[in-house]
Amino acid sequence: MENLIQLVNKIQRACTALGDHGEESAMPTLWDALPSIAVVGGQSSGKSSVLESIVGKDFLPRGSGIVTRRPLVLQLHKIDEGREYAEFMHLPRKKFTDFAAVRQEIADETDRETGRNKGISSVPIHLSIYSPHVVNLTLVDLPGLTKVAVEGQPDSIVQDIENMVRAFIEKPNCIILAISPANQDLATSDAIKISREVDPKGERTFGVLTKIDLMDKGTDASEILEGKAYKLNFPWIGVVNRSQADINKQVDMIAARKRENEYFANTPEYRHLASRMGSVHLGKVLSKHLETVIKSRIPGLQSLINKTIIELETELNRIGKPIAADTGGKLYMIMEICRTFDQIFKDHLDGGRPGGEKIYQVFDNQFPASLKRLQFDKHLSMDNVRKLITEADGYQPHLIAPEQGYRRLIESCLVLVRGPAEAAVDAVHGILKDLIHKSMSETMELKQYPTLKVELGSAAVDSLERMREESKRATLLLVDMEYGYLTVEFFRKLPQDAEKGGNPSHSLFDRYNDAYLRRIATTVLSYVNMVCGTLRNTIPKSVVYCQVREAKRSLLDHFFTELGKREGKQLASLLNEDPAIMQRRTSLAKRLELYRSAQSEIEAVAWER
Repeated sequence: MENLIQLVNKIQRACTALGDHGEESAMPTLWDALPSIAVVGGQSSGKSSVLESIVGKDFLPRGSGIVTRRPLVLQLHKIDEGREYAEFMHLPRKKFTDFAAVRQEIADETDRETGRNKGISSVPIHLSIYSPHVVNLTLVDLPGLTKVAVEGQPDSIVQDIENMVRAFIEKPNCIILAISPANQDLATSDAIKISREVDPKGERTFGVLTKIDLMDKGTDASEILEGKAYKLNFPWIGVVNRSQADINKQVDMIAARKRENEYFANTPEYRHLASRMGSVHLGKVLSKHLETVIKSRIPGLQSLINKTIIELETELNRIGKPIAADTGGKLYMIMEICRTFDQIFKDHLDGGRPGGEKIYQVFDNQFPASLKRLQFDKHLSMDNVRKLITEADGYQPHLIAPEQGYRRLIESCLVLVRGPAEAAVDAVHGILKDLIHKSMSETMELKQYPTLKVELGSAAVDSLERMREESKRATLLLVDMEYGYLTVEFFRKLPQDAEKGGNPSHSLFDRYNDAYLRRIATTVLSYVNMVCGTLRNTIPKSVVYCQVREAKRSLLDHFFTELGKREGKQLASLLNEDPAIMQRRTSLAKRLELYRSAQSEIEAVAWER
């Protein structure tokens, strides 16, 4: 069972190393889920003396005002034999055997974080003490609650300390060690007051009564220690600490413990409680209770860790891999990101992702609708037909049929088709361009590298521009071919009637009657509609071949060619990642390592159970 506390100690140290000490953070936190014992008390309540009695060593800074200005995570490790020593997490390779030096290092490390203006910080100091005379136990010593700011401290210091203490002890996994002096009214105890607020039923609170030996004559603390004055779920424990005179004389801690035991055994009011009084008993009770709580929390810890590992892995996958160090690695990385983007773009066109269906809508609705809006019948009005037919004959009348007139009428109609044809090319270009931007936003890796994203997007759009120009040439060529060479079979199938061709003997301005002109207009309209029916099928084929198919096949070819010519520094400039993303990836990776390590260690402990 002892390795349960050692396991939590190890995870706590790892959490602090990653900056996880229970504060608000965008990162998953394991600290809050770990059972811990927080030591709470007002200034001069004897809090430091209780801790030193449990450890059996003088190691805490003393003085007037607020001495503890950062949480001290005190991890006690029982060893079988050997010399006692201490280690700080911020000095991992240094062993302290002189506990006066430990006291000085706590003070110095506090000043390094908070400055010398007596400010406070929630960043904990981790201190491990190895001794044959301790029990396996972890305690978090919090700054003492105070009511007045001393000189050099901000006015908010009183509230700041209370907020820090409350933030620690309000967590459901925190066991509260409430230190109250017996020579003061329990109703005014800072520790009891704040503990009652966060743990009104006393389910997580251990009450410790100090300075029992300093009570006024004729008074005693038996009612409190028996749980009659203020009831908690756990029995109250009384301790008798060394006096300031004893501390000044450097009275041995073993002697002090012996004197403490004798006090409870020989004082009539406490003799019946002596077996469960004193700092040694307090340490054992807390150690046993902490082990029990940790044991009960293991299933929940395992569930939290497994869930968080999945979340961290998902986040790391979303952020992407770190940048390669060598030129070849950078080039490969850029190519892979580009291929991912290219595949997403193809998926949109092929229907794997939405957006490609809009191209079909251009061919099925937009292009045919624009052809209908051309209104060829109005273009073939009687006056316009007469004008073009007459002008086509030149200075002499036609012999059999007004062939040049027909050609000019058909050409003047089919030229109008160029507009809808160009519009179809532009519409498809716009859709492809939108799909590029959509595909870029869906390529998670590009979010890491804004420079690459800009260059890739620019290169892709440039490719589309070239494809649009080629498509426009090919598409307009289809229109030009239709009026450049007319289908003879269509006219051969028309009924031949010489009488309807007019009378050449009439005057130049009366050679075509209205009925004949209307017949010409009808014939031209039929032919133009036939050609439009053909173009309605061939123009989409041309657009798809020159734009859609080509975009799928070679959208990034030119970009890849230029990419291969770049040197290492130029490639590195494309992978200029947002520093915030780099920092987050590093933090996530370290935290994932912590959780995986905790997962395997907790599973090993669970198997041993």
